[in-house]
Amino acid sequence: MTAAKKDGFMVQAGILAAAGILSRIIGLLYNSPMTAIIGDEGNGYYEFAYRAYTIVLLISTYSIPAAISKVIASRLAVGEYRNAHRIFKGAVYYALIVGGVAALLVFIFADYLVNLTGAATVLRFFAPTIFLSGILGVLRGYFQAHRTMAQTSISQILEQITNALVSILLAIWFVGMVPDLETTRRSIYGAAGGAIGTGFGVVMGLLFMWAIYLLNKKTIAARIEKDRGHEDLSYQMIFKMILLVVTPFILSTFVYNINAYINQTLFIFVGRLRELSEVEMATLNSAIGKATKIATIPIAIAAALSTAIIPGIAGDFTLNRLDECREKVAKAVRGAMFVAIPAAVGIAVLSRPMMLFLYPQEATLDLSVNLLMIMSLGVIFFSLATLSAAVLQGTGKINSPVINASAALGVQTVVLAALLVYTEIGVYAMAMTTVLFAILTCLMNGYSVFHHLEYSHEWQRTFIKPLLIAIVMGLVTYGSYSGMYALTSINLVALSSAVITGVIVYFVLAVKWQVLMATELRWLKRGKLLTGWVNELEAKEKQGNQ
Repeated sequence: MTAAKKDGFMVQAGILAAAGILSRIIGLLYNSPMTAIIGDEGNGYYEFAYRAYTIVLLISTYSIPAAISKVIASRLAVGEYRNAHRIFKGAVYYALIVGGVAALLVFIFADYLVNLTGAATVLRFFAPTIFLSGILGVLRGYFQAHRTMAQTSISQILEQITNALVSILLAIWFVGMVPDLETTRRSIYGAAGGAIGTGFGVVMGLLFMWAIYLLNKKTIAARIEKDRGHEDLSYQMIFKMILLVVTPFILSTFVYNINAYINQTLFIFVGRLRELSEVEMATLNSAIGKATKIATIPIAIAAALSTAIIPGIAGDFTLNRLDECREKVAKAVRGAMFVAIPAAVGIAVLSRPMMLFLYPQEATLDLSVNLLMIMSLGVIFFSLATLSAAVLQGTGKINSPVINASAALGVQTVVLAALLVYTEIGVYAMAMTTVLFAILTCLMNGYSVFHHLEYSHEWQRTFIKPLLIAIVMGLVTYGSYSGMYALTSINLVALSSAVITGVIVYFVLAVKWQVLMATELRWLKRGKLLTGWVNELEAKEKQGNQ
């Protein structure tokens, strides 16, 4: 593989990672005013409904982009452009059928999926989005198979911006329709507005991706016309192929994400046994929802790298280029840990300032802060687990992530049930077992990758040095926040100063300790000034060691 192609992989991964993080940040920022509008009770109903919606989405459509990109990439690698496009069309039909059935079932059986009246009402407003998401997923998967992530990235950002604007506007409108004294109905109406906003976001993403497809239609047609050396696949064979590939992806993604839904279902069941009201359960659920939203932002880079890595690994593995597979894995892991490790430390250190800025509701502030500190540990392990699952799927070991995640899920569910029934820690048990699930899955996936690809981590540069640097960064960040807050008494000023200081300290130490090299920055566009500065620091470091 040429240097340009290697850099191309990192560019595409970087584009998708940046878009994923930006989308998560937009989602986090808009959720703050949303919670202020609909309150902790409304946010709790929304979180209950959203987890159920996510699980159905995972089963029906969410895994389509990764699975379709893998199938199409393997055909593109050997020049079968006509069959690649036939697979794309077959996937559209698949999404229409499966998404339509799933949307209808959610609308009908919402009360059984979420055993809370308010949350079930909100869930029904999510149903149409499930149908639309499948078509959007196929379009994204098609372009990802061509190893171009810009379209997916832009569509994600447009989707999230539209979601944010429409959700806030509808929440204000719907809440205003209900008298002030009817607090629960106001909360449900506001949460329903957020659910409808999610659908508008998907529509915007779908329109953008369809426009991109139409713009490229002539180029696609020309490539198909030149491809006359391969036999066309029948649609019967294509549907069979899609089912065989999508099903393991669905199982894997489902098992990886079902833990949150199982946690909330157990929580509701035990809450009813302890005679908690729906309002109390919704309020507690709002607290863990806040912590989860902040903790999952850094994991976006691992999810993005996973999406970007699948087509490249699938193509290399098909052509038996194992060394290049390992190189891609090493780069992806190093990139994910470069972000996840300091993010975990930073979130733990700044948990209270972050909550004060984003979710200042006094009733759940202390609880949300404590939950976030617990869940910060899971950032590292979830990032690794996500990447390693993608590696296994991309190299043909599609059952391994499912088996590993299922085993971890079984352990965490038993532990959670025991903690909820036999202790009084309540919602803390959900945070603790979420971290436990991440740790177990990460360890088992790592073991599978090691044996399958004979790949082992570069421990010092990938894990040990970043962790030591992050600890130093955390101490400096905490000191910076405390000092600035003592001077100004303004949380946002102190928080911003601490974050900027932490980023600078981490980056400088990463270069000084040779965690980050100048060669790894050259793929960044307009990065000459930054690369030159890193080169200068590296040169000084080498002179000092002589």
